[in-house]
Amino acid sequence: MSQQPAHDPVKILRFTTQGIVPNSRVQLWEGHNARALIPLDIRTLDQRPMQAAETNLHLPSVRMATVFGSSQIVERTESFISQNPSGVIAIFFATEGEAFFYHRGGHISIKPGQAVVYDADRPFLRGFNHGFRELVLTIPRERYLEMVGPEAPELPVVFDFGPSGRQGEQALARLVHTTLESISAGKTRHPDPSENGTVPLLGVENETLELIRLVLGGAAGSEGGLITAARHHIEFNLNDKNLNPAQVAAAIGVSERQLSRLFAEAGTTVGRYLLQKRLELAHQALISPEQAGLSVGEIGKRFGFASPSHFGRTFRENYGMTPLQCRKEAQRSQLGG
Repeated sequence: MSQQPAHDPVKILRFTTQGIVPNSRVQLWEGHNARALIPLDIRTLDQRPMQAAETNLHLPSVRMATVFGSSQIVERTESFISQNPSGVIAIFFATEGEAFFYHRGGHISIKPGQAVVYDADRPFLRGFNHGFRELVLTIPRERYLEMVGPEAPELPVVFDFGPSGRQGEQALARLVHTTLESISAGKTRHPDPSENGTVPLLGVENETLELIRLVLGGAAGSEGGLITAARHHIEFNLNDKNLNPAQVAAAIGVSERQLSRLFAEAGTTVGRYLLQKRLELAHQALISPEQAGLSVGEIGKRFGFASPSHFGRTFRENYGMTPLQCRKEAQRSQLGG
């Protein structure tokens, strides 16, 4: 049985066909997916050796993956599902390459920037005529139904997460992408927008669940998802010096008054949160050896400060020193005193 447990420990898994003899690649690729994501019946579309790679993150309730593959078909038939139940709802985010998706009700063409949501224990066939890259997110079916409630949409659901998508959809895809990207870069901690500093990867799960509720939970949505989407919008647009509460509210589809209430309940204001994130990123840039080639003024401009004097004044109020003093102190520490 391959049903996804509801309380797995946090795990990171990786797979690549590189270095595997061609005749064994499909079998080992199927084996990895059965253990790490969703059991699949996989076959190639041409005579070339399969190429594939996958990085997986297992959190207590959700699983995430970034997937690369050459042309192939993946399928779950009724008989296959009966022998390999998954117990999950899956969201497939196409980032490169087009895909076709066949299910009992018809078929869908999925393009980069689109995602499809489906019950993995209902028969489907997905195909990729050329190479593809995608993000995958799974959640136990019981948890999904508990979150979205009676207004759960009929599956499959397709939504845009690219520039034309809504902020909740964009934030969900961005969260999966940045989390897996940080793992690939060797980082195992994820920034928590509600706090200074970082929290373990477990902090990603609550954000993910709130955003799923916001995207798929019907008209009621989720206040937690709304504030998460607002925070992601702010963090993604920190270099826009004109970013303001009205623009953030419009981006996530609420009134400025409602947005202010959401941030007030979290113990802050939109303006204060925006300023704090700008200062945090500016501080990281000032102490980073990789950013030493940027002037203090360039750093302030990069993170949306209207002028060098505004940057210097607000930085000193927050850190007790000027940006230049911060940089020099960091450089002395890096040189051993």
